[in-house]
Amino acid sequence: MLKVWGRLNSINVQKVVLALEEIGLPYERVDAGLQFGINTSPEYLAMNPMGLIPTIDDDGFVLWESNAITRYLCAKHATGQLYPTDLRERADAERWMDWQGGALNTAMVPAFYNLVRAPADKRNDAAIEASRVKTNELVAMLEAHLAGRDYVAGGTYGIGDIGMVPIMHRWLNLPVERTPIPHIEAWYRRLMQRPACQRVLTLPLS
Repeated sequence: MLKVWGRLNSINVQKVVLALEEIGLPYERVDAGLQFGINTSPEYLAMNPMGLIPTIDDDGFVLWESNAITRYLCAKHATGQLYPTDLRERADAERWMDWQGGALNTAMVPAFYNLVRAPADKRNDAAIEASRVKTNELVAMLEAHLAGRDYVAGGTYGIGDIGMVPIMHRWLNLPVERTPIPHIEAWYRRLMQRPACQRVLTLPLS
């Protein structure tokens, strides 16, 4: 059985588990990271020298980096459904996945960390505000892209949506002022009708 290491309040773990739930593939998940530890152990670092989560072991094939894992799982088990066969549609989806993992996540982390994980007396208000402003600017790009679209890439739900919905779930639940994003909100409501999203995106931000 495929094994996943990672705590479910991580957006990177969420996207991998969401892919597994959508595919319907049996898996075992082991809590790792932050209070659970494990990810700094010699055994874990032998699998993933970055010491980050998630990591998977698929019948002896060990893989880390959440977008790579998501692509691998969807290509192996759901090509033509979650993983587009059309090269341009696939590249479009993967472009947004990489943008999420790089630009958007980088912009959002200071606000998330200070508002959710830092003690109230240790919060950096200037960092929160700078993060809020930059994240709103970037989210506006996705808002414009989703105008007239039901899904991130192509006409059906797929890897682009799986890669994007965990971080947008986080953004929509952060206690910050957001610019109006009606297209994203409609897309998010549409995705949250899916049983897999309802099972995975359940924890309060932590």
